[in-house]
Amino acid sequence: MSRTAPTRRRGRSAPQDGPRATFRQLLPFLFEHKKTLIVVAILSVFGAATSLVQPLLVGQVIAAVQANETLGILVWLLVGFVLISSVISGYQHYLLQRTGTAVVHSSRRQLIARILHLPIREFDARRTGDLVSRVGTDTTLLYAVLTQGLADAVGSAILFLGALIAMLIIDPILLLLIVVVIGISLAVVVMLSGRIRTASSAQQVKVGELASAVERAVGSIRTVRASGATERETASVSTLAGEAYGLGVRIAKVSALVVPISGIALQLSLLAVLGVGGFRVAAGAITVASLITFVMFLFMLIMPLATTFGAITSVNQALGALGRIQEVLDLPTEDQEDAAIAASLPADAVATASAAPAIAFHDVRFRYPDAVVAAREAAATEARTVLVDAHLETQAQETDAEQPADRDVLRGVSFAVPRGSRVALVGPSGAGKSTILSLIERFYDPTGGSIRLDGHDIRTYPRAELRAQFGYVEQDAPTLAGTLADNLRLASPDATDADCERVLRAVNLGDVLERGTLGLQTPVGEDGVMLSGGERQRLAIARALLTEAPILLLDESTSSLDGVNEQRMRDAIDAVSADRTLIVIAHRLSTVVDSDLIVVLQHGEVIGQGTHSELIEQVPLYRDLARHQLLV
Repeated sequence: MSRTAPTRRRGRSAPQDGPRATFRQLLPFLFEHKKTLIVVAILSVFGAATSLVQPLLVGQVIAAVQANETLGILVWLLVGFVLISSVISGYQHYLLQRTGTAVVHSSRRQLIARILHLPIREFDARRTGDLVSRVGTDTTLLYAVLTQGLADAVGSAILFLGALIAMLIIDPILLLLIVVVIGISLAVVVMLSGRIRTASSAQQVKVGELASAVERAVGSIRTVRASGATERETASVSTLAGEAYGLGVRIAKVSALVVPISGIALQLSLLAVLGVGGFRVAAGAITVASLITFVMFLFMLIMPLATTFGAITSVNQALGALGRIQEVLDLPTEDQEDAAIAASLPADAVATASAAPAIAFHDVRFRYPDAVVAAREAAATEARTVLVDAHLETQAQETDAEQPADRDVLRGVSFAVPRGSRVALVGPSGAGKSTILSLIERFYDPTGGSIRLDGHDIRTYPRAELRAQFGYVEQDAPTLAGTLADNLRLASPDATDADCERVLRAVNLGDVLERGTLGLQTPVGEDGVMLSGGERQRLAIARALLTEAPILLLDESTSSLDGVNEQRMRDAIDAVSADRTLIVIAHRLSTVVDSDLIVVLQHGEVIGQGTHSELIEQVPLYRDLARHQLLV
């Protein structure tokens, strides 16, 4: 089985330190909800004003009591401002909670849209679980910025400034003592905030690695159990969980230093005010009412300070997560890359020759990007050290065999596929056969040479338009969780039930339709677990046939079929390929001996082209393959 395409689910993770975002990168997420945030800011101003009035009213009440004057409306005003402040606070809390949820929702939509439009190389170079973690865990931390941090800090800043001005008016000397204590507290918090951001970024990276490890273990649970590797996988995942826990504890320790600072600042400030303030009352510098008012403002000064300290912690954690989100949002999509590529193509890229072949390769060279190579090497290492069984060891050896010393997977490949013909690609594992189909589908672009569709360089087509020309069956075509209909209509959403049933019977899956009473709504299970390997393969071929694309690309499409079903599949393909172009990869030469053209590849090079009988005579490698399969 050819393994030239890189393993999708395995790969390198992000760097340990993780990308870091700036506060400016957070602003676009907030500006989407600027109207609501403006309302919150206005409420914060009114809320701060109603809170600041309360100490002044208390001071007047105390002064009136000392002077034996009637309280009159003062008490009712105080009660009214307390109630207004509570209502404003409750409504502001609701708006912040709703807006925080909206920010998470919008960031997830952006992230999902970007991920699903990324070039294939990004999926080959990254762990699936890490990408999922960015959509789930990382975006959730943005919620805390509004509900626990940034927006609260705005209102707190207003309250802090108002209390500061009032205290300056009441007694500047007492205020000077408070400023000294608060200044020291702020210096300590700023010093610790950088550590929180670093630890938070590292924790999010580790959580992504943990999600990837769990996804891998669960996705291959049958192989894990059959290989006796359950305990090793458990230990491996538990180790990552422990590392994430350790980083979480590190954040908790630093945060634990931040939280008490506000309490210590309050206690020291209160003791200083009571001591020095009592002395100044005795000396007649201020009144008792002024001292009590000053103490109330002191609490209003320290409470916003505690909120600000908490906001610093929340924002730094969110910026660590935002860095990972922004890293993905900054990646170019396939469409963006297409625009840049189309602008750089030479004029002859769109020149159409007379009677141009359907597909033509002209001196095509290709090597996988460094990131993908590193991911595949990591996958091979995991295959040997974690799930060491015969199948995975063979896969790892084939992965090594795919890359020649110069790392070129294809080296000057040239051949043509006439319209309406059947062309087979054969050769040993690692020869580059699957890579050729990946290049036709533009999962990657060649690093040299050109590929043409009807005489046009395929890079001149938008990828969606190009791929609509092909019905593609991967080597390990996935079966989606859901029903038979869900799988068939993935590429043909408007297909009728009759069309779906027709292609299922064409690939000999009529018995699956008749197993129960659900028909096309028969569930297939996660990853098609309720179907056999051959049935999953036939379902993938049925999905490709349903598209009625003019060109079919079949990568080892009959490798999981028994002799009877293989013959039936060949008959079905023969029936639907009368007016189609077929490019078929096969190890079983018996399935391709009647092809119009057979292209033999070895180490990324074409070493022979022709019919079966011609290649038997001319190409020793093909003759050996045929002899081993008893075709000579």
